[in-house]
Amino acid sequence: MPQNNTLKGNRANSELTVEEWLQSKAAKGPSPGLTSLQWSLESHGRTLSPGSRLGVGTSGDQAELFQIAKTKLYHRRWVMLFLFSAVSANNALMWLQYGIISNIFMRFYNVDALAIDWLSMIYLLTYVPLVLPVLWLLDNRGIRDVVLVGSAFNCIGTWIKVSSASPDMFLVTFFGQFVCSVATVFVLGIPSYLASVWFGENEVSTACSIGVLGNQVCLKKSTGQQ
Repeated sequence: MPQNNTLKGNRANSELTVEEWLQSKAAKGPSPGLTSLQWSLESHGRTLSPGSRLGVGTSGDQAELFQIAKTKLYHRRWVMLFLFSAVSANNALMWLQYGIISNIFMRFYNVDALAIDWLSMIYLLTYVPLVLPVLWLLDNRGIRDVVLVGSAFNCIGTWIKVSSASPDMFLVTFFGQFVCSVATVFVLGIPSYLASVWFGENEVSTACSIGVLGNQVCLKKSTGQQ
């Protein structure tokens, strides 16, 4: 109904304060199209305070008034974003560190090119079966636990690879690379989730881009040295 969309700017879904909504209703008088008003906040035991941001949605001959949740912003959100970017960059470096100087590692471990290539491809293979369990863990345990687990896998895998610097320990190197590949699954899904939870609606795209940047910078640096 056209009269349902005249609350503010002729939009069916708009934002306004409590005072603005009351003033609008008082100025226009009762509207024949709005036969009932549902206060969804009261049904959940909540109250509306002056200055609260409200959303008004219409459906047929009914209107619904609901409070719009806003993310509380902390200054340390940028520190969290930087720390995650550092973790992501380190994990990306673990991915291609063998491929950029594959000829040296082929001679050192006395293996062929396919074996060295598998040190990179294991990252892609690991992602397929583990992505859904990790996403479930992210939804149920939150960012903190997922990032800590991913960082732990990356750290453990790195130390395994450091201890395998011997010509007869290629299998240990491969195992360390596999452990680091598990960490990748915990890292790649974080940027968008971190941006939506820690940042405001006008900062989501910027925060998500910065979160992805750490991973991409190391990839570009590694491929550029090949």
